[in-house]
Amino acid sequence: MALYAFVALKYEAPLERIQQTVDRHRAYLRELLGQGKMVCSGPFVPREGGALLLRIEDRSEIGPLLAKDPYHVENLVSDTIYVWDPNIGREGLDSLDPRPR
Repeated sequence: MALYAFVALKYEAPLERIQQTVDRHRAYLRELLGQGKMVCSGPFVPREGGALLLRIEDRSEIGPLLAKDPYHVENLVSDTIYVWDPNIGREGLDSLDPRPR
C-alpha cells in the first residue's frame, strides 16, 4: 500500500534567483508526475515556497527524488517532510492517476 509524503519547500534564495531555476524545477516535477511518483505540486500564496505531494512505497525513496530537483541541487530551498498514511478519503487519493494522458 502506498504512502504519501507531503514536502513543504521554503525558499532560501531571493525570488529572482528562484525564477531563474523554476522552468528546470517544473520540468523535473513533470517527470515525477509521469512516473506516478508525484500527485500534485504548486507554490504557496504568498510565494515563499511550495509543496509537493509524493506517492511512495517507502520513505527511503524521498531523499533520492528530492536530491535531483534543481531547487535542491542549487541549494535554493529547505524542506520539511511529512510521511503520511491517510485513512479518511484514502480511496479517492489512491485512485488519482496524475500521469499525463
